[in-house]
Amino acid sequence: MKKQQAFIPASLESWIDARQRFRLSHAHVQMARELGMNPKKLGKLANHNQEPWKLPLPQFIAALYVKRFGKARPDTVRTIEEIAAAKQAKTQRRKAGKPTSSGGQQCADERL
Repeated sequence: MKKQQAFIPASLESWIDARQRFRLSHAHVQMARELGMNPKKLGKLANHNQEPWKLPLPQFIAALYVKRFGKARPDTVRTIEEIAAAKQAKTQRRKAGKPTSSGGQQCADERL
């Protein structure tokens, strides 16, 4: 049997593609997200084979993270799939807590 995968928003799918394409770890993806990087623009930073003065992408992300936040890696590393599942669970809890759309109001026909 095939496992049912959780819904992953398009904004997070691009991070999954970048993780696979540039062989980044979950920690590197989280660091890049916290730095505000765009996953579609990582290709500009990753061509260290043609330009030897550039750091490899994982090392570049780690260096920027240390420079900005002063620590080597995030306190808790969460995968993109875990983030998507948490976001979906939060929306489910929100939907479950909302009252129905009628809200106890009567229609004009019912009052007569």
